[in-house]
Amino acid sequence: MSYLDLYLNKNPLITSPNEGGESLVIVYGIPFDSTHSFRPGTRFGPDAIRSSFNNIEIFMPQFNVDLESVNIQDLGNTAHTVVATQMLDMVSKITSELISQNKQLIILGGEHLITLGTYPCFPKNTGYIVFDAHYDLRDEYANTKLSHAAYLRRIVENQGSDTIVHVGARAYVKEEMAFKKENNVKSITDREIRDGKAVKLIKDAISVFDKMYVSIDLDVLDPAFAPGVGNPEAVGITSRELYDMICALEDKHIVAADIVELCPDFDNGSTAAIAARLMSAIIAMNIK
Repeated sequence: MSYLDLYLNKNPLITSPNEGGESLVIVYGIPFDSTHSFRPGTRFGPDAIRSSFNNIEIFMPQFNVDLESVNIQDLGNTAHTVVATQMLDMVSKITSELISQNKQLIILGGEHLITLGTYPCFPKNTGYIVFDAHYDLRDEYANTKLSHAAYLRRIVENQGSDTIVHVGARAYVKEEMAFKKENNVKSITDREIRDGKAVKLIKDAISVFDKMYVSIDLDVLDPAFAPGVGNPEAVGITSRELYDMICALEDKHIVAADIVELCPDFDNGSTAAIAARLMSAIIAMNIK
């Protein structure tokens, strides 16, 4: 039996703009937030992003792409579980099966731990760029190693840091800085973004990769732009800065992207709208 049939609810909320022909993009959601450490509710993020996507304009003049002409296949959400090991096993099986279809994957979270189940499924030479206010390099958080605050450390421990580029951290602890330095995790700082250097630095950092996996933790944004996140951090970047950095990936083959940490109960609609716009840009860049 296909893992897609076993684990996905097949009840999509995205209305595909064009249902004719073969789909170019596959979307699925992972409604998991059991290791949240501040504000719960990111498990409702996938459907909030879908609702916003269905209600924004999806003509992308910057890329001369009209997403109205694109068949976007939404497979719905994964089965609900509160057990991290079960979620990671399920997500790994789903992602591995979908990779064989050679289509762009858009994965909607949920908390950032979901990325530990998705990115490692891709070939080892796939570049990984993450936009996040936090490094998520703790050894453990709240007495668990499988935490949204420790997922990136688990990835580095399992496969090294050569493919990782971290962008936008502004809230972290000494333990994380020590691990980052010891393992040579490449980063573009919050200060470099504010100084206008990020786009060039990103292009330089990813130049060695043919294929990219993009991970967007919405808390990389200042809460003024994205109030609806699980762990808001003040004094962050603007939505325009984030959008421009995402567009710096324009010439790369983005095989997959995840958008995580949207917490709808604390949102006024702006966080979901930004998420939907970023999703639109990532799809448009890949098919232009």
